[in-house]
Amino acid sequence: MRARTRTARRRVVVLAAVASLGTGLLAGCADDGKDKDNSSSEGGGGKTKITLGLFGTAGFEESGLYKEYEKLNPDIDIQQTVVERNENYYPALLNHLTTNSGLQDIQMVEVGNIAEIVQTQSDKLLDLSKYGKESDYLDWKWKQATTSDGQTVGVGTDVGPMAICYRTDLFKAAGLPTDREEVAKLWAGSWDKFVDVGKTYQKKAKGTTFLDSPGGLLQAILSSETERFYDSSGKVIYKTNPAVKSAFNLTADAAEAGLVGNQTQFQPAWDTTIANSKFAAMSCPPWMLGYIKGKSKPDAAGKWDVAQAPKSGNWGGSFLTVPKSGKNTEEAAKLAAWLTAPEQQAKLFAVQGSFPSTPAAYDSTAVKNAKNDMTGDAPIGTIFAEAAKNIPVQTIGPKDQIIQQGLTDNGVVLVTQGKSAKDAWDNAVKTIDNNLDQ
Repeated sequence: MRARTRTARRRVVVLAAVASLGTGLLAGCADDGKDKDNSSSEGGGGKTKITLGLFGTAGFEESGLYKEYEKLNPDIDIQQTVVERNENYYPALLNHLTTNSGLQDIQMVEVGNIAEIVQTQSDKLLDLSKYGKESDYLDWKWKQATTSDGQTVGVGTDVGPMAICYRTDLFKAAGLPTDREEVAKLWAGSWDKFVDVGKTYQKKAKGTTFLDSPGGLLQAILSSETERFYDSSGKVIYKTNPAVKSAFNLTADAAEAGLVGNQTQFQPAWDTTIANSKFAAMSCPPWMLGYIKGKSKPDAAGKWDVAQAPKSGNWGGSFLTVPKSGKNTEEAAKLAAWLTAPEQQAKLFAVQGSFPSTPAAYDSTAVKNAKNDMTGDAPIGTIFAEAAKNIPVQTIGPKDQIIQQGLTDNGVVLVTQGKSAKDAWDNAVKTIDNNLDQ
């Protein structure tokens, strides 16, 4: 699972292993304890050393991919440095790219930052179209890391196809269906229908809300739009885009109706609402299942299920890039392409829960047979694969993270605290424009 703002933290904090697919939770320290001196091009025994700069838990080491590659290529020694949070990782990366110094052989870039990297730093990065196979990847994922003149400076690791995770026991108590197909039909094609289901739920809810947070709802709605904060020319349009205002108002409506919790996601108080089963549903890309597992009490296992969202969207995902200044660019590019090839992405999903950006992996046994302790026999691989195939090609801007955080943390959450939708919107706009220097 970006300049790590609140949304940016999500992938780092929550890119935990899908429960029964493996363990490997969070990267809790600045590095993995391996060699910190990346100045040498040689590893142990005279081998060629390839270094990776990562954030969060990418899962390459945890899933055994490094060892597998080293076995296939005995002359290669792979070492990684991991920074826990992208808000600490990305500014340093941007500085290193700007000065063209201090870079690892391979550098990870989060999806919320890829537009800025493509637009401002592509001349510092290798064109990986000569190494990765474009037809292997989701078309929109490949395009996100491709410049206007056709250079592809990053190969995609994972994606975050959006679904809805829900508590079957709480749905049943509220008189709603529990079968995932029937649940999906309740809101198919419309986020307004989704909120209406929440209003039905809330009539019989006892001490719970329909959704976990306003931020999660807003994120999901906006993730299903082709145009959000920027237009195709690069102009900031979030204030005038009716899709953004509509998503904000619908989320505010849900908040005013008491359908969402009053917490900010990925904060300790929000974690407690998971542990205490205080809500019935949430916006749910694959990596969220690992977070649910990590924060739930044991008796919650098997009480969750996954249904298709009203509209397909994407929340999360990263890329591997290869700086031209590296000592081993050819070998680094080969490794980056291998790590993100369909076969390796399927293995990564089986252990780490990172959903592949390569459709060929969706037919693999690892994806098709994937299960999760929290969701029992739900065919999560099949569910998320279907969502991934329908994700819209979305315009990504260089400051998407700043805008998204402003709309959530400085906007809709205020409605749960008594502010009007208008006041919350005005506060969000003021915060965002200050951060964008507009």
